[in-house]
Amino acid sequence: MESLSKKVVTFGEVMMRLSPPGVATFSQTQSMDITYGGGEANVSIALAYMGLQASHVTRFPDNNLGRAATQFFTTPLD
Repeated sequence: MESLSKKVVTFGEVMMRLSPPGVATFSQTQSMDITYGGGEANVSIALAYMGLQASHVTRFPDNNLGRAATQFFTTPLD
């Protein structure tokens, strides 16, 4: 029987989340932690960690925020 290699491709937006560090509130801090995510991107990442071939298609702006988001998703976790 021929083995077919399947790949999952997700499409969707990526959002930037700004959170105060630790247990501080927005009014108590002068800095923010940044994380990126989105339902489709998160599914693609989870599938890749489970060993499936998966990728995500989105569009980032050509500026520092877009480059930071790209770096976030292309840097392997420890």
